[in-house]
Amino acid sequence: MFHPTLHLRRCLPWLALAALLAAPAHASTWPSKPIKVIVNFPAGGAADQIARAISQPLQESLKQPVVIENRAGANGNVGGEAVARAPADGYTLLMSSGGMVSVNPHLYARMSFDPSKDLVPVAAAARVLVFLVTKPSLPPANVREFISYAKANPGKLSYGSPGNGSSPHLAGEMFKTQAGLFALHVPYRGAAPALQDLLAGQIDYAFDPGIALNQVRAGKLRLLAVGSPRRSPLFPDVPTLDEAGLRGFDADTVFGFYAPADTPPDVVMQLNTQINRALALPAVQERIASLGGEAQPGSPAAFQQRAAADSQRFGALIRERKIVAD
Repeated sequence: MFHPTLHLRRCLPWLALAALLAAPAHASTWPSKPIKVIVNFPAGGAADQIARAISQPLQESLKQPVVIENRAGANGNVGGEAVARAPADGYTLLMSSGGMVSVNPHLYARMSFDPSKDLVPVAAAARVLVFLVTKPSLPPANVREFISYAKANPGKLSYGSPGNGSSPHLAGEMFKTQAGLFALHVPYRGAAPALQDLLAGQIDYAFDPGIALNQVRAGKLRLLAVGSPRRSPLFPDVPTLDEAGLRGFDADTVFGFYAPADTPPDVVMQLNTQINRALALPAVQERIASLGGEAQPGSPAAFQQRAAADSQRFGALIRERKIVAD
């Protein structure tokens, strides 16, 4: 005689096994080969240095090599497209400034990919501040003197950035708007070459993403202010631009990791967990702090929300200043 209850009890173990076999196996099998992190800016810049600081502990926790590859160009779009077109298997990641996702769609009439659709946020890495630095031969010793000097010499001062639409460029345009001054923008292919020309006196000032701080300490550059809502712990005596009279000035951006869209969610979460663990290490925090930044652990959702907020904020500035890509 057939007993439905007894039959169900006999089937339960097999049903459980079938469900287990049907579940995604990514978490148990990934990673099984080296992971490539594409940095979409040149070597030596903030994105590159942050990626390299995190890659070593990430390599140790994942037990696979983590290889850094720099693919600069088009304000991060070259590297961004390379990752967007890569297989969605968790073996190709992007380390980028937030600008590639939040700014570039406002700059370029056409992009070969859609960052919001073709990439998925994995983990924020660092909140990166920008620092208003000048060559020491300029007379102004503080922000108010600098603004007065620039207004008295319209168009005679020049400032460098890593490229049109980069966060330091947007900071420079935000500064010009709020201070009511005019200066010439000189775009470079990355923060490092801009710094080299600032040190050589070819340009007068820059909004630096942290790579110039050693030169500030050495007296080769003068630090006037921080373009952040709060002061930097590295220079507690240096005021923010908000404190100097430019109310609400905030040019901070968040750098982080992305993966191709459709990367398995369990792989994304495993990467997020391991990157957050790396960000908790004192050595990684110190390396990020040496750039004037702050480690920024968090969930993929929080990272995505920050990108959306930045897109609104910087998009309005780009439209107001009529900023276009090269």
